[in-house]
Amino acid sequence: MDSAERRKAILKLLEESEEPVSAGSMAKRFSVSRQIIVGDVALLRASSHAISATPRGYILEKEKENGANLYTVACRHARESIGDELYAVVDQGGGVLDVIVEHPVYGQIAGKLRVFSRYDADQFLKKLKGEEASPLSALTGGVHLHTLYCPSEEIFQRICGVLREKGFLFEPNEE
Repeated sequence: MDSAERRKAILKLLEESEEPVSAGSMAKRFSVSRQIIVGDVALLRASSHAISATPRGYILEKEKENGANLYTVACRHARESIGDELYAVVDQGGGVLDVIVEHPVYGQIAGKLRVFSRYDADQFLKKLKGEEASPLSALTGGVHLHTLYCPSEEIFQRICGVLREKGFLFEPNEE
């Protein structure tokens, strides 16, 4: 298989997958190095394919996430509460697509999360701990935004209620 065929196969794999696909698993599948896959994905992105890197692998952005079911919430909490925050969203039927902070020098910085279940949250937390990495919200004193995917307005309101109850929702009157 040449490189062009491999990139077509990678795109097809991402289109058909409901879950993120790791560079390592694609490397094994196509008998190339992980770095070759990373390069292929970069070329696919440069060709206008909406491929995002998440903590669990690559995903091809799907239409359901580009629709009217996206909401933004502002939150503030300590690092120790990240899991509780993610569980609050997924337990109410939503998903956390990303985390966004406003950096004083670089402007807006975003990281893809794609957390739709407790399993996804646990995998993210495990990676955060394993890499000994700081969450983006550490740059802004715990203040951050999330883009949420909610199947309905009712689910979004439930999520906001739980986040507010836990003291995570960053309300305008707090500053």
